[in-house]
Amino acid sequence: MSENITTNSQEELNELLQIRRDKLSELQENGNDPFKITKYNRSHTSKDICEGYTEEERTVTVRGEETQVTAKISKLDGQNVSVAGRIMSKRGMGKVGFIHIADIDGQVQVFVKKDILGEEDYNTFKKYDIGDIIGAEGEVFTTQTGEISIRASKITLLSKSLQPLPEKFHGMTNTDLRYRQRYVDLIMNADVKDTFIKRSKIVAAIRKYLDKEGFLEVETPMLVSNAGGAAARPFETHFNALDEDFKLRISLELYLKRLIVGGLEKVYEIGRVFRNEGLDTRHNPEFTLMELYQAYTDYHGMMDLTENLYRYVANEVLGTTKITYNGVEMDLGKPFERITMLDAVKKYSGVDFNEIKTVEEARAAADEHHVEYEDHHKKGDILNLFFEEFVEHHLIQPTFVMDHPVEISPLTKKKPDNPDYVERFEFFMNGWEMANAYSELNDPIDQRERFKAQEELLALGDEEANTTDEDFMRALEIGMPPTGGIGYGIDRMCMLLTDSAAIRDVLLFPTMKPLDK
Repeated sequence: MSENITTNSQEELNELLQIRRDKLSELQENGNDPFKITKYNRSHTSKDICEGYTEEERTVTVRGEETQVTAKISKLDGQNVSVAGRIMSKRGMGKVGFIHIADIDGQVQVFVKKDILGEEDYNTFKKYDIGDIIGAEGEVFTTQTGEISIRASKITLLSKSLQPLPEKFHGMTNTDLRYRQRYVDLIMNADVKDTFIKRSKIVAAIRKYLDKEGFLEVETPMLVSNAGGAAARPFETHFNALDEDFKLRISLELYLKRLIVGGLEKVYEIGRVFRNEGLDTRHNPEFTLMELYQAYTDYHGMMDLTENLYRYVANEVLGTTKITYNGVEMDLGKPFERITMLDAVKKYSGVDFNEIKTVEEARAAADEHHVEYEDHHKKGDILNLFFEEFVEHHLIQPTFVMDHPVEISPLTKKKPDNPDYVERFEFFMNGWEMANAYSELNDPIDQRERFKAQEELLALGDEEANTTDEDFMRALEIGMPPTGGIGYGIDRMCMLLTDSAAIRDVLLFPTMKPLDK
């Protein structure tokens, strides 16, 4: 890192660090310890001062020459205000100086003059560093060059920065360092801060929509004895007080369905889930999932809800239903396409699984099309492998892919007219799976058979297979009404709506490999 210069050696950096500590010591010795200040009363933010301005043309003299400038006139022009933020730039510092300070809303310029501040306070101010946090009181005005500013009558040091910020012209460009030191990334990169503000607004809009639709937000356990509801390998831990092994949840499903059994007819949860899997641009071992369940509806009801939810959130946060990701426009305002997995595979691979009757025929088709499969895979598994290989990357516009094979859907109700398939859809955009929904299986006898099949896969070495959850089975036997359920990847939704390239760009503190490894 560096501070308005390029630091060429660790020795130079150490010298900068020592200079800042010496400045702090001097302040403390003079009775001006900034860390003893407990609060600061600010009247306005940078946005209050700099937005909603009017403009006027002015003739000003700069370096002896007259020139025309467009002056911005703040709606608070002439008023006394107090602001607080971090010093991001300094210039001047003879008898006058200019600094920019940043707060949550942006930046505002502060004009500091020796004659106004007083010689002693001005000399103290000159020693402040980029990165220091200050409070500034004074009158709002417009400078000769047309910039809205604050003419400081008082400057208060609120926190001393002991580490230099990255050099302002190059910013913080090391991607790995940005993720590890997100606090610096947020300071230096306004677009990063905007992304996370937008993420918060996305989640708030989701809650607003679901609350309006009568859903009840709930919380369910993260530490579970049986991690079910998804095909994923869990993290395992040990609870000393009970001397029992527990797992971190991989899904929200099984507890939320218990609540449907209990009579809470519309429930949802937004929470972290944990999957012991790899890291890439769309996967992090802990991520945010939302699942919701609604009694007396099915997967068609979940499709309607998803269309309406995505449109609502986009309009609420972005002001439009047309979004652009990596230069590609996607339109949430049009009806979302609906296609069965069978038809999608036929459309993009040319293979019609309606004509394939046996697992042997499915394997032959896979061999012909160079689709790899495992010995335990059945016809439905191979259909899904074809889908992943030939179809997913084509699904750019919002698309519901419906009616999955029963082999890959252990918690889903079978289609009444074709029990080899289930009432399930996956929602795709940009070639990504964005959501997964079912007409939920509420037949406890069928559910036990599905769990049994999962345990057979587990015995064959499939670490992502589910085990039988006896308490969940007991709940189903009490009776669960016909129910539609869906899970949404909140991080991927945020990636699309903020045009972020990787999941780490929408996670404040993504999982990182330790530096000493």
